[in-house]
Amino acid sequence: MTLDTARRVLQIEAQAIQDVLARLDGGFVKAVDVLFACKGRVVVSGMGKSGLIGRKISATLSSTGTPSFFLHPAEALHGDLGMLARSDALLAVSYGGETEEIVQLLEALKRLDIPLITLTGKIHSTLAEASEVALDVSVREEACSLNLAPTASTTVAMAVGDALAVALLERRGFRHDDFAALHPAGRLGKKLLRVEHLMHAGEALPRVSPETSMPETFHEMSKKGLGMTTVLEADGRLAGIITDGDLRRLMEKYRGATLEMTAGAGMTSNPQTIGPHVLASEALNLMEKRKITSIVVVDEAGGVLGVVHLHDLWTLELM
Repeated sequence: MTLDTARRVLQIEAQAIQDVLARLDGGFVKAVDVLFACKGRVVVSGMGKSGLIGRKISATLSSTGTPSFFLHPAEALHGDLGMLARSDALLAVSYGGETEEIVQLLEALKRLDIPLITLTGKIHSTLAEASEVALDVSVREEACSLNLAPTASTTVAMAVGDALAVALLERRGFRHDDFAALHPAGRLGKKLLRVEHLMHAGEALPRVSPETSMPETFHEMSKKGLGMTTVLEADGRLAGIITDGDLRRLMEKYRGATLEMTAGAGMTSNPQTIGPHVLASEALNLMEKRKITSIVVVDEAGGVLGVVHLHDLWTLELM
């Protein structure tokens, strides 16, 4: 019986989203136009369960490039109205369209010339008729067995809010870099890090010239602790690399004579390189595919910028 209930709830909510999908029209486009034209913040407001949905919509807008905050309508009537500015737009979530606390904000919205967009199940309600755009988020029935608790209706409101946020994201040309800038912490932030933020550069970059003696090369590799060193031309371009594995192979082949070699004679030419803007996750995939532990980061002219080590990527838990 519990599974039957779960299936019924999910079927009702899935059908509610299909219904609102079929109703999408030019009104949605106009709503996106209004929000995109907003020079201030998109202020989201709602009471009760609608308010909780509004908070989520506001958070999604903010994280995808549309500055936004949630305004509790009751608190707005007791001083927080001062948070509104003429350059803002208001997105109200009210299924019945008659939420008293939001209706009481209409005069202030008109005075400040703030456009109103409403997500409502009653398109002939007070809020709908006062709105620049009213988006119909009505449902045939709630998923609650009593047909009372907001369930299907809140699901639809949230889905339409997500649709608005993503449409605005695309309209703004919001990209991976923008998303990463707004999500510097947590798993998302780690996945969007680029190698330029992780590479060993400057004094931490192991480097020798092709003329450097092998004992000096050993010292540089040991000092920098990456198990390798870059071999650089005088102009900073990459000539090759020497790794711990290269040294073992040289010693097996040339034995003591290896110490008489130069870095240029023992290096691997044309090693794998990447650009500084490659995602850390892409770099990790490449290194695991090629079975290498370090990769050199170069600019478009072939100048060496740094080195990324496999262990640096593993610590990010990118998989």
